[in-house]
Amino acid sequence: MKGGDKLNVKILKSKMVLCGDEDFVKAIANILEVSRQTASAKLKGESQFTRDDIALISKYYCLNDEEIRKIFIEGESNDESERSSEVIG
Repeated sequence: MKGGDKLNVKILKSKMVLCGDEDFVKAIANILEVSRQTASAKLKGESQFTRDDIALISKYYCLNDEEIRKIFIEGESNDESERSSEVIG
């Protein structure tokens, strides 16, 4: 399993767009003070965001606890199961 498997990029990118950042790789690279290559790998799920990375991104984009959970902890892997349970139950 890759380190970034739990990342929900869709929600993160939507928050970034709302803040005026449409060059996602450049924005993450600037926030984390890493290369564009490293930022790209993190956004693609090829490399994991560290706790420090998450803290910096959360502070920059004013993410609340629920958004942090949905983006970095639950990610896309749980979205389908949540939708399925809503339909069934």
